Amino acid sequence: MQPVKFSLNHMVAPSMTAFELLDAAKSLGLKAVELRNDVQQNSVTELENARAIGARAQELDIEILSINALYPFNIWNEERAEAAEKLAQLASACGAKGLVMCPLNDASYCATAEEKSAGLREALAGIKPILEKYNLKGFVEPLGFPISSLRLKQQAVAAIKELNAEDRFGLVHDTFHHQGAGETEFFPQNTGLVHISGVEDPAISFDDMLDAHRVLVGPKDRLGNVGQIRALLEGGYTGYISFEPFSSEITELAEPMVALEQSIRYISQRLDAA
Repeated sequence: MQPVKFSLNHMVAPSMTAFELLDAAKSLGLKAVELRNDVQQNSVTELENARAIGARAQELDIEILSINALYPFNIWNEERAEAAEKLAQLASACGAKGLVMCPLNDASYCATAEEKSAGLREALAGIKPILEKYNLKGFVEPLGFPISSLRLKQQAVAAIKELNAEDRFGLVHDTFHHQGAGETEFFPQNTGLVHISGVEDPAISFDDMLDAHRVLVGPKDRLGNVGQIRALLEGGYTGYISFEPFSSEITELAEPMVALEQSIRYISQRLDAA
């Protein structure tokens, strides 16, 4: 089994600047981070700032995996094309490998399965030349919420294959969304990024799980994170496993790196014990 390569999504500590996040990753001995465009004043939104972040990452020998996220990527129109171009420019400026793409998650959206499928293919076809222009990967992240317009990785894989674009697109396997969607199939060969978070609240059903319930992975985790990670690694996944909690219980911690170290230790020990 591959050794685990952990990384930090900026959501672990959104109150940090991107530079502080890089320093935090370095202090934990990690080699990669994911940046975001939705962490208020610490978002990556300007080219000059993106270049400075990229230069600092190079100094520290830390890889920038992605900027998260283009949303809703599967509703393709002129506005989305402009947003994709801008995000690709930012990703390129900071030296990121790619950008995360999330589908529409809206209860009022009532398209048929055929319309959703056509929209997904149209969006991938529209984004592909933008990714090629900047030599980036597009990381498609199905969202497991019941109201999501793209819940299953299987659907994303089929659309990517139909476009013959496996070299340009990969999946985000998010352990929270994998469990929420009730998907049992793993696609390690198609996976470009893995996001992990835990849910511990015993009163919440998987259909009712929200981002606010997502904490770090520990002994009370209900999502089977360790099993999911093991399945991906045993299936040949060699990329990064990125911490992405959303709960204020984690994001507002005074010492988030202490909690992260504990989670890293817990996951590593459980994987070693198997």
